[in-house]
Amino acid sequence: MSKTAIIIPARYNSKRLQGKPLIKVLDKPIIQWVWERAIKVKSAESVIIATDNQEIYNCAKSFGAQVEMTSENHKCGSDRIVEVAQKYPEFSYIINLQGDEPMISVDCVEEVIKLIKEDSNADISTLLSEITPETDLDDPNMVKCVKDVNGYALYFSRSKIPYERNKGIAKFYKHIGIYGYKRESLFKMTKLAQSDIEKAESLEQLRALYYGMKIKTSVVEYNSVGIDTIEDLNKFKKIVEAK
Repeated sequence: MSKTAIIIPARYNSKRLQGKPLIKVLDKPIIQWVWERAIKVKSAESVIIATDNQEIYNCAKSFGAQVEMTSENHKCGSDRIVEVAQKYPEFSYIINLQGDEPMISVDCVEEVIKLIKEDSNADISTLLSEITPETDLDDPNMVKCVKDVNGYALYFSRSKIPYERNKGIAKFYKHIGIYGYKRESLFKMTKLAQSDIEKAESLEQLRALYYGMKIKTSVVEYNSVGIDTIEDLNKFKKIVEAK
């Protein structure tokens, strides 16, 4: 029987915010905020935190999560996820839920699972949200995506895409950093060599596109609060404290 697993990669040595998964907001570490959302997803049979750090491992155990220790040498989150997935051959669908998305909607995760299960042509699924006009489109921390008529991603970039030679025509989409993989697609992608565009943009999903893999997208009404910087952290604190 095929099963779906949500795997949450969590590493300590983030370049922009050291020890991010362990930072507490309202006396709860960020990684726990993410895990508590993930375990509410009815379409997934398992939720596993994958880490390379003993402190994160101990923290996850303390609040009751299933957690796996992984190598410190992985270059990206998907490599860490593969190490865990190798131990569980029953996982046919694997969801990469970033450990810095503490407000991820349960409905969004369900949508990613639905996309990858129902589209026989898709190797990977992910989500987009429409960018409002007042948003800073030149912010390199906000990854943008252009998709085709069937909802498959054409390109992801930290730059503003598409370029507006003619104003007021194009819609702009922000990428929400969650991925659904078919098992064989995940293993295939992580064995491929990094492409120059992936290295230039530092976006691993470009590796899949470069080698002709298909990424199915869905546009959702969700404004993610991914935590990459101290400014993001303060924004998240204000949101939860207000609630």
